[in-house]
Amino acid sequence: MSQPSFPTISPSLTRDEVINYIITSIAMEELSLSHITNTEGEKLQFILGTLPGLSGSPATLSDILTANTSIRDVLESTVQNQLFLREKFEAAISAPILQGATGPTGATGATGPATGATGATGATGATGATGATGVTGATGAVGAAGVTGITGITGATGSIGATGANGASGATGATGITGITGATGDAGAIGATGPTGDTGSTGAAGVTGVTGPTGGAGSTGPIGDTGATGALGPNPTATAGFAANTSGASIGVLLGGSVVPLPNAQLLSADITVNGANTIFTINTAGRYRISYYVNTTGTLLLGSRLIINGSANTASTIAPALSVSSYSNEITIDLAVGATVTLQLYGLIGSAILLNNSAGASLMMIRLS
Repeated sequence: MSQPSFPTISPSLTRDEVINYIITSIAMEELSLSHITNTEGEKLQFILGTLPGLSGSPATLSDILTANTSIRDVLESTVQNQLFLREKFEAAISAPILQGATGPTGATGATGPATGATGATGATGATGATGATGVTGATGAVGAAGVTGITGITGATGSIGATGANGASGATGATGITGITGATGDAGAIGATGPTGDTGSTGAAGVTGVTGPTGGAGSTGPIGDTGATGALGPNPTATAGFAANTSGASIGVLLGGSVVPLPNAQLLSADITVNGANTIFTINTAGRYRISYYVNTTGTLLLGSRLIINGSANTASTIAPALSVSSYSNEITIDLAVGATVTLQLYGLIGSAILLNNSAGASLMMIRLS
């Protein structure tokens, strides 16, 4: 049998055009399914004899049961196809928009001045307080008194003559020779101490003296007492989380992967949160974590399972069996930062996986080790 070939499309379709064609094809398939459902309804009307304008022999119970089985098989296939179309439509609607090519780098801007303008000089700080007046030094000793000279003899006083007329003023005579200074008399008593004068301005600081030699090292002191034992650190296992799916959910699995909701038996520490769909668990304490999961389906399927860490598939957690199986499990140890996200996912050939009901259909456990 020859291999299929794809037609050459020119000009090439844009991404938006491709997504529009996919959505259009989904609408056409939905229209086809509606015709099939209507046909099955008319088939049942014909067998029961209620189809307007037609008449014939009445159908037997065996005919009705056979038709019912046929109609049920067709409707079950229609429902399965409807699930696939819904997943296909959701994938097309949520397809990410690809980022365009990076534009050319713009020209480098002009270099600014190497040195900025000098800032204004700050205001002069307030003058410090005047230091205290020093202690007054002791008064020096009084010197010894000199020897007192001999007093001369006083002459006799003459009689007072009559007052003559005032003669004309004579010329001023020459100044006589200054007599010899007499000996210094005894020192008088020391007067009271006058008030303290105003403090003079502070003199300039003296030149710093030469630094003396470094002294020898002192002897080692005695060892101090041992301190009290500190309190125990936080318990790593205080961060842990568990969640499961026990409701027998049906999951439409896409080739790129479909998340597994875990709404049941949730037991999460305060620093682990989950979104409204119960699919994305956020870790709010950094550390090393052990993460394990289980998935159990009602029938064997050629699917794979894995953990999505921070939006990317974790290879070490992936289970990709070569044959169809009904149970998937794995465990990893990984370092996670604050804000890391964890999601359980099924992927593989397009199909529908039904989890076990009223039992461990799926579960996820996260424990911080350190």
